[in-house]
Amino acid sequence: MTNQDTDIKFVDNWSKEDIAALYKSAGWWKESYDPSAITQLITGSFAFAVAVNPSSGKAIGMGRIISDGVSDAYIQDLVVLSEYRGQGIGKQLVNALLDRCLSKGMLWIGVISEPGQDGFYSSLGFKTMDNHIPMRHQTED
Repeated sequence: MTNQDTDIKFVDNWSKEDIAALYKSAGWWKESYDPSAITQLITGSFAFAVAVNPSSGKAIGMGRIISDGVSDAYIQDLVVLSEYRGQGIGKQLVNALLDRCLSKGMLWIGVISEPGQDGFYSSLGFKTMDNHIPMRHQTED
């Protein structure tokens, strides 16, 4: 089943409550985070896309691109609210983000998949990078 009525919009600003709800739904939001920082999170991204429920006007999904706008790009923070999953919204978001990168001439586009989501990204053209290991600087949580 796909949801053709969902609008994908690239935005410079959005409801802090909607975006915080999306981060919370993915388990990426700590209660100590300040919701006012969401504006900077959006504007500091190369591109920030929201999937909008046309009947409510609420963001039901999001994704963003981290990039210098010239060479490499990373898709990050892709999430769709659980009640809207399985409708093709995540695919719409990724395709919109890819199109934005490709239209700017960026050909190296990476993503780090959550466990179990590699099949989703593979279906959209992403491949495992053999001989590469994603790493993260470990800080106190």
